[in-house]
Amino acid sequence: MAQMNKELLGGGFLIHASAAEHSFTPEDFTEEQRMIEQMCDEFLDKEVLPHLQEIDHQKEGLMPSLLDKAGELGLLGAAFPEAYGGLGKDFVTATLINERLGGGHSFAVAMAAHNGIGSLPILYFGTEEQKSKYIPMLASGAMKAAYALTEPGSGSDALAAKTTAKLSEDGKHYILNGQKIWITNAGFADIFTVFAKLDGDKFTAFIVEKGTPGLSLGEEEHKMGIKGSSTRQVFFEDCTIPVDNLLGSVGRGHIIAFNILNIGRLKLCAAALGGAKRALSTTIAYAKNREQFQTPIAEFGAIQHKLAEMAIRIFATESVLYRTASWIDEKEKQLHEAGKPGNETLLGAAEEFAIECALLKVIGSECLDYVVDEGVQIHGGNGYMDDYNISRAYRDSRINRIFEGTNEINRLLTLDMYLKRAMKGRIDLMTPAMAVSRELMSIPDFESDETAFAEEQKAVSQFKKAILMIAGAAVQKLMMKIEQEQEILMNLADMLSDMFQAESVLLRSIKMSERGADKTELALLATRTFIADAADRINHAGKNAINAFAEGDEQRMMLMGLKRYTKTQPFNTKNARRAIARELTARGKYCF
Repeated sequence: MAQMNKELLGGGFLIHASAAEHSFTPEDFTEEQRMIEQMCDEFLDKEVLPHLQEIDHQKEGLMPSLLDKAGELGLLGAAFPEAYGGLGKDFVTATLINERLGGGHSFAVAMAAHNGIGSLPILYFGTEEQKSKYIPMLASGAMKAAYALTEPGSGSDALAAKTTAKLSEDGKHYILNGQKIWITNAGFADIFTVFAKLDGDKFTAFIVEKGTPGLSLGEEEHKMGIKGSSTRQVFFEDCTIPVDNLLGSVGRGHIIAFNILNIGRLKLCAAALGGAKRALSTTIAYAKNREQFQTPIAEFGAIQHKLAEMAIRIFATESVLYRTASWIDEKEKQLHEAGKPGNETLLGAAEEFAIECALLKVIGSECLDYVVDEGVQIHGGNGYMDDYNISRAYRDSRINRIFEGTNEINRLLTLDMYLKRAMKGRIDLMTPAMAVSRELMSIPDFESDETAFAEEQKAVSQFKKAILMIAGAAVQKLMMKIEQEQEILMNLADMLSDMFQAESVLLRSIKMSERGADKTELALLATRTFIADAADRINHAGKNAINAFAEGDEQRMMLMGLKRYTKTQPFNTKNARRAIARELTARGKYCF
């Protein structure tokens, strides 16, 4: 695995140049990882996809039995330590498993809730006794887990929870009262991680077992999509649990909730990526077989544009996902070598790259939404019919922009975390922002560079300058009021997202080119198309941001700077997309 650039800490991709050799890509997967990838694909094809109708109708016992089978293969506990019955696999491998099983519709949701937000709070915050008691059974699937945070009045604002907890008079139990909603896996879960306010104000987590007196469930919710996923309300009425089931420390439940969400956001991106790849393959097959005007629709330019754009967005999502997963993996190793205990290594690594995780959640969920939406469009009227699986993919996709914090919240979080880290001295944004400000007053450099990838590298560098220019000016002018300017923050988040993806696909293409990989030409077409389009999107978002807070000479100067920083060389994206589409139809699937 490539070594991480030690200077490139969380959020550092904006201010540091990265080298291709420091960027992990799917081309770096080991033979073992390829075998795990194949095992996951075979599991979906054999055990899950043939039974989607039964899963959607929540056939009694079917989902738990599928989780049992996944547990037998080691898929549930792959990332859990061997000491607790897991396989002890690295973070990249765990990410790969989430991706490959992400095309499993409702099963993917049930599994992610079980081995992610359901199990990780105990693994990383539990006592030794709690971990020894629960983790081996969670790793095998003998016990199923759920995560109970959301309430009728607290969604994005999790700390507004009304569920209460108090210590019994004899000091041996906590008594919970309250209500949780939209709890995934609730119908068959054996344990719940529940968040409540102890003594009215101390936000705290607890482990509550199925069958505990005072714990009851509502009926299954009727949902737009992921119909096979068990989603119920959970009620606590004088629910008495042992004091030993306190999870973590009193009043520190927010630490558990927010840290687990960092990991969950990356895993959601992985699952969305897997779903997008499956949906694209389904759509390619349809486009090759569906004829209009005596011609397969896959041969029409309008359809080729859609197929290629679906693949380009998947390529970009895949590139940023594994680049970040590798950083987290390397940071885990750093923390381990520094003597940090096991439960702090992944949490610390995920927190370090919380900015990237928030961006990934948005990138992955919106990539999948685009792919399934265009998939339905290519299917035409048939795409609206339940007989075609693309309609299920379309319905199932929509929740991902809400799960793990809405995409709006994650966009705002991205900039909030950047600004807070800058204020704490964890990342220096002011120095590069001031450098860009000085550059605006200088004469542009018109010298040409004929070396390979020089134009693309310059474009990515300029994208960073555009973001730093606008962010620096906005903070300087608005100061603390910038928190109320959500539209500007979301413009900046969109610019960051496009730049992060543009740099990631470029580094991947450079690395493939240097190795002489057989798909290099395809990757280059996708990269150059993405950069050309990203320049326009960054320009558009930048204009909106500038016009929202700047006036007069400042506004004119910044708009000129934005134009300079989003100027790219002309590129025929039509021909590039047609070439990509031809390769997709020839291979019948996503083939980068």
